[in-house]
Amino acid sequence: MDRRTRIAVVGAGLGGMTVTGFLQRAGFDATIYEQAPSFSRIGAGIILTSNATKVLRTLGVEQKLVDTGIKADCYISRAWDSGKTIYEIWFDAESEAKYGGPYVNIHRGDLHAVIETAVRPGSIAFNHRLVELKETANAVQLRFDNGVTVEADIVIGADGVNSRVREHLIGPEPPRFIGMAAHRAIFPAELLDGYEIPDCTKWWGGDRHLLVYYMTNRRDEVYVIGVRPWKSWDSATVPLPSSREALLEAFGHFHPDLHRVLNVVRDVSLWPIFDRARNDRWSGGRVVLLGDSCHPVPPFMAAGGAMAIEDAAILSRCLVEFDTPAKAFRSYEATRQTRVGDVQRISWENTWMGGPTDTDWFYCYDACAAPLAAAPARQRATSQ
Repeated sequence: MDRRTRIAVVGAGLGGMTVTGFLQRAGFDATIYEQAPSFSRIGAGIILTSNATKVLRTLGVEQKLVDTGIKADCYISRAWDSGKTIYEIWFDAESEAKYGGPYVNIHRGDLHAVIETAVRPGSIAFNHRLVELKETANAVQLRFDNGVTVEADIVIGADGVNSRVREHLIGPEPPRFIGMAAHRAIFPAELLDGYEIPDCTKWWGGDRHLLVYYMTNRRDEVYVIGVRPWKSWDSATVPLPSSREALLEAFGHFHPDLHRVLNVVRDVSLWPIFDRARNDRWSGGRVVLLGDSCHPVPPFMAAGGAMAIEDAAILSRCLVEFDTPAKAFRSYEATRQTRVGDVQRISWENTWMGGPTDTDWFYCYDACAAPLAAAPARQRATSQ
């Protein structure tokens, strides 16, 4: 595609910044429009499996990634009551060679900062909340709540589960609450008073589960996320404050080894979990979606961030390879939708690494080298 093509990326999340980094490296004029006033180190931990870290290697930020986060040496699944190990996978030089990349735990804010280094300075416009998209014969106009209007040849919606760009394509459709909420907490490892924990552990407990992992290579910061049933979510405020007591009420019946962590947790918050019905229309005209804006992934497989990063790699390759937006978008959809659908299904089942698991198909995938599908004729969108 003509490198003079003006590309507006809405949303400076993981997918938005990754696709912008790749497009700028390829010579495109790409700008990100982000509603937040700035980046800050808030949020939560995130796990990046080798299929995602390979992409970030190609983007040129792998060393910064591993210097900032932690190359975890293991992932262990334990039964909530007995504490028995029901599955484990160890990461070392041999596994990294097999999968093609490391397994990294990191704070989401730190990951943003790492990927931002691959984006041209000055190309992120903060305080730009999208109000309206208007497609003309040859371009798309974007109007923001600060009064600014810009024009682009292509718009990439990377603006999350509450995407305004998706709304432009598909119409108003609020995300659906799935009946689950997550207690999240980050705390300094010194509060464990010398008690050593594995780099990453998932505790399985029937209708709920809990992850505990380090987020830095110094092993000085711990992230806890406990997902449990929650009847309804009516609050407009996200997140809501929670407490150590609420976390213990939900998970206090788990094995005593976990109590050593839960008893020192602080600064707990409660987050609802939303998704959307599947819809395979990810593009239309000069507009295309990626990540949670088109396919939210429940956080039960640690795959949502990886899927957005893979999307970014495939979409940028399609825009380089094909001569029109329509061809590029159709190839992108055809390349991504089967794999993403499998990940969504497995995430929903919440069985990933809860027992013997074939991880090769997921970890070995390389979005920067995988074959691109041909650009098929537009198919009717499906939903379920």
